Amino acid sequence: MSETRGLEFWILALFFALFVVFLYGPLSAIVILSFQGPDGGLTFPLNGTSLHWFRNLTERQAVGDFGGSFRRSLTLGIGVMLVTVVVSLLAGLAFRRRFLGATPLFYLSVASLVVPSIIVSLGIGVMFQQVGLRPAWYSSAFGAHLTWTLPFGVLIMFAVFNRFSPAYEEAARDLGASAWQTFLHVLLPMIAPMLVGVGLFGFTLSYDEFARSLMTSGTYNTLPLEIYGMTTNVTTPVLYALGTVTTLFSFLVIVATLGAILWLGRRRARGQGMA
Repeated sequence: MSETRGLEFWILALFFALFVVFLYGPLSAIVILSFQGPDGGLTFPLNGTSLHWFRNLTERQAVGDFGGSFRRSLTLGIGVMLVTVVVSLLAGLAFRRRFLGATPLFYLSVASLVVPSIIVSLGIGVMFQQVGLRPAWYSSAFGAHLTWTLPFGVLIMFAVFNRFSPAYEEAARDLGASAWQTFLHVLLPMIAPMLVGVGLFGFTLSYDEFARSLMTSGTYNTLPLEIYGMTTNVTTPVLYALGTVTTLFSFLVIVATLGAILWLGRRRARGQGMA
């Protein structure tokens, strides 16, 4: 007998359909318009199709620094990702045992999640100026991004270690493994997929962060700031081509991360099978 779907199903189905439209509709429009012909504009209908505006990205622009802003955002994102992974892992290990001041320290570490990003950006920018330092994307913006990525990384590692059984480590120590060997050969391989996820989280949050970069990036813009500035003075589909390229890059990062997680999972399963 076929199951009759209730009203709740159709309400949720409608909500999901609207979610997909609002999420991918604008993105699809940008991708399509990026293939405008050389004489095309910023709106439909398309005036021919070509790769003209993608080639235009490689040329010197009257307005905007595509290459420089992309390199800065990429470098900043990688740096933030590495620090987020290391600090989140250390924090997760530290909080496995209770210590004096653990609760206040926890709430202090996640407090920045409830503070408006623009306030954090303004505060860090003013602080740098007060101590006589010029805000820059590699210093003040780096710190501002960490106030956004670290709380997420710490919360993820807390959730991981709350479900992690210490029996594996105890068994390794019973077999004569040192604390470092237990960490390197037992604990780290088991949590490696989660660390990859923390790294992806940290990179993506930094790569597309706008508000916390606004007052802290200094003279040179990151990619989100550059794109925002271009929206006020660029009148060609080159802006859409840039959006398409950056979106494709984001998807490639996600695919590469998923591939790394699958590889680590298969390697761990193979190792358990040999054991």
